Amino acid sequence: MQQAVANQQNIFKSLLKNAKPTLFAKDHHFDNIHLYDEFKHAVPIRDYEQIKNYIELIKEGKQNVLWKGTPIYFAKTSGTTSGVKYIPISKDSISNHINTARNALLCYMAETGNTAFASGKMIFLSGSPTLERVANIPTGRLSGIVNHHVPKYLRTNQLPSYEINCIEDWETKLAAIVDETIDKNMTLISGIPPWMQMYFDKLTEKSGKKIADLFPNFSVMVQGGVNFEPYKAKLFESIGKKIDSIELFPASEGFFAFQDSQKEEGLLLNTNSGIFYEFIPASEIFDENPTRLSLQDVEVGVNYALIINSNAGLWGYNIGDTVKFVSTNPYRLIVSGRIKHFISAFGEHVIAEEVEYALLETAKEENIQITEFTVAPNVVQGKGKSYHEWFIEFENEPNNMQLFIEKVDNHLRKKNVYYDDLIKGNILQKLHIHKVRKNGFIDYMKSIGKLGGQNKVPRLSNDRKIADELQQFLK
Repeated sequence: MQQAVANQQNIFKSLLKNAKPTLFAKDHHFDNIHLYDEFKHAVPIRDYEQIKNYIELIKEGKQNVLWKGTPIYFAKTSGTTSGVKYIPISKDSISNHINTARNALLCYMAETGNTAFASGKMIFLSGSPTLERVANIPTGRLSGIVNHHVPKYLRTNQLPSYEINCIEDWETKLAAIVDETIDKNMTLISGIPPWMQMYFDKLTEKSGKKIADLFPNFSVMVQGGVNFEPYKAKLFESIGKKIDSIELFPASEGFFAFQDSQKEEGLLLNTNSGIFYEFIPASEIFDENPTRLSLQDVEVGVNYALIINSNAGLWGYNIGDTVKFVSTNPYRLIVSGRIKHFISAFGEHVIAEEVEYALLETAKEENIQITEFTVAPNVVQGKGKSYHEWFIEFENEPNNMQLFIEKVDNHLRKKNVYYDDLIKGNILQKLHIHKVRKNGFIDYMKSIGKLGGQNKVPRLSNDRKIADELQQFLK
């Protein structure tokens, strides 16, 4: 925590030095780069599409392309724009993925004194560990790859069993996990919140009990992949008591941050783990020459696009997430959204953090629980006819839907001045809410082949694709 900036400077030098023999380093004249300013001029910001030609060379069997040697794995991930992506994991970068989760648990143990959970059964709801080979490189979902590196001392307590974890169909797999775990001493449960909720629902359906009664020693929930807040109330209600939770910020490209304290806000940035970070103010991300900052120049409260340079060979790589620092001593942040997930059909540029805030504040005031939601624009010709369309699956519905809509709209207007101006100027009318039927989002994800694993429902779209498909799942 105290050496964060110095560690980042050392990682920067080490990455440049170790990448010297690579094709990428030759293409970008790493020999002439000594300072961060020189690096910014030589290495542009890229997304997957723009490094794809290098990935193709690796798939053809070429060595020393993005990083020295050959990747030991490809993490296969389905991008929203790029189809299937093959993200390299190197011999040097694998420890970032493995050790960070361990560090999160050790920080938790050190702060709380709760070590008993390590003696019980622990489950990670993840993708299949079955790997295929692409150019003779083992390839699969990140969570499946990581499964092969669970330390021996945890193996005996790890569930589900390997055979069940290999089941591809999520519903079949979930039913098998429920059968395998329902009578075990579960102490730690981990996964993406919507899929943990589905697991809890199935357990309660089968046993008729709350999770805390079923698993009395269950004391730690580990989650990541989406903002926890929208799911929190319902998850704790299903459990039947408040337990500790640890939030993680992993991705196929790297494990970036983890919750190191139950008392402090935000996730500790992983500053000494083979990744050199850059930050671009989110408002500039689509500019031709955006401001690029290293860690020492970030400010609290600014939305930044997260850019990484790593010992897996990703350079100036835009991972698509936005973050906001809540502290710079130490460097703790929250994940505020996705760059591509926003609504700006009329120049309002509403982001995930704002819609989540508006809905959750209202839900808190009205004592309402939300299962899942998403928002899209509805553009109608004619002044004052267009609006934001919200699709919400309620656990318990508001008594007065009109008042609920009014409150959500007001909270959003307070958060986003452009949206407020558009409502005041009668360019937009107030938001509309559609009630999605029970399990409607689960059925929607199933219909597009994205049920379970690391898949999640986007909070915001700037088009009607999800909104149109959701029509068949309305109440």
